[in-house]
Amino acid sequence: MKNMKVALYVTGSIAAYKSLTLARLLVKNGADVRVVMSNGAQKFVTPLAFQTLTKNNVFVDTFDEPNPKEITHIDIATWADLSIVAPATANTIAKIANGIADDVVSTTLLATPTQKIVVPAMNNNMWDNLATQRNIKQLEDDGIDILYPTDGFLAEGYAAKGRMIEPEEIILQVQQIMKKSELLAGKKILVTAGGTSEPIDPVRYITNRSSGKMGYAIAEACANAGAEVKLITASDMQVSNPNIEVERVITSNDMLDAVKNNFDSINVLIMAAAVSDYKSEVVSDQKIKKNGDYLEIRLKKTPDILKEVTKQKGNQFIVGFAAETQDLIVNAIKKLETKKLDLLLANDVSNDNIGFSSDNNQISFIDKNGVFAKTNIESKASISSKLVKILSERLD
Repeated sequence: MKNMKVALYVTGSIAAYKSLTLARLLVKNGADVRVVMSNGAQKFVTPLAFQTLTKNNVFVDTFDEPNPKEITHIDIATWADLSIVAPATANTIAKIANGIADDVVSTTLLATPTQKIVVPAMNNNMWDNLATQRNIKQLEDDGIDILYPTDGFLAEGYAAKGRMIEPEEIILQVQQIMKKSELLAGKKILVTAGGTSEPIDPVRYITNRSSGKMGYAIAEACANAGAEVKLITASDMQVSNPNIEVERVITSNDMLDAVKNNFDSINVLIMAAAVSDYKSEVVSDQKIKKNGDYLEIRLKKTPDILKEVTKQKGNQFIVGFAAETQDLIVNAIKKLETKKLDLLLANDVSNDNIGFSSDNNQISFIDKNGVFAKTNIESKASISSKLVKILSERLD
């Protein structure tokens, strides 16, 4: 943790007293710690105590802006390498899971693009409530690590599950999580995303239904695992992670040029983009007027980016995608072989639950030996984490 910038969020639980020890241990391990406290947390412990331990000002009010040259909650959000919410109440967990920003803690966390760890503390009935369990699952799907509560003596006077784990255990688990965040350290990864667009005239174009969500999730997961990531995207979605370099393209030729220009300097190429297979042979420089019942447009094949880049392949590890509507595995294996890929991720886009624009996916991981793993229907962020683990193993 030496020289790591850690934002510690303390919310309204009696377990807040443990966060004083946690702050001290973080500092002892070499971290630079800034504390953000909810109103409820201040009922149990004081900001002065955390200020004394961390030697940094404690942020307690969204509208307290001592420095006119910065917006404090954005400054903390973008400053932090890691954010730890300990204790995290059921209320705070619900806010994070649902994107609510109505206090100093939830507002700052919503603006935080880097890794988050949530350490719950609450009564056992609150922990077991279906709403809390749904929110916990949502946080995990969003890539947030949960340090689960333990059985122990609660404030209510009896032993049950809901007690926040001890500060020493939090430090150990955080260290394990941070090791995972170094799985791809030192690797340069190029990710493509979105559906390309091929013009017909100045107004019309040919495209597909790809949203780019899968590629963006992969880029985020790789960056969180320590890789140097460049995202070449045909989508207009925004990237929240400041550690991802973005290059925007429109056509298949644009994407080919961008991939080839970067290919020699990378370790891994992940082709998650849905590149158009055909484009108009002739692009009109004027809008084509409606004239008659039929319009004939002659199409020609677009360049095959994977085939082109494998011609200049050295030691790069190349990952492709196969979005199919039938014979998923047969077609995917054929694509893996013909395009000389190291790994292929196949998904059935005929299923509306995991098709284009969905937040979820179901992937079959395929290499030269066939299908070696298959996910459940789960978030694209969760699938991206699995891909990161596979990449770290294969690259080693």
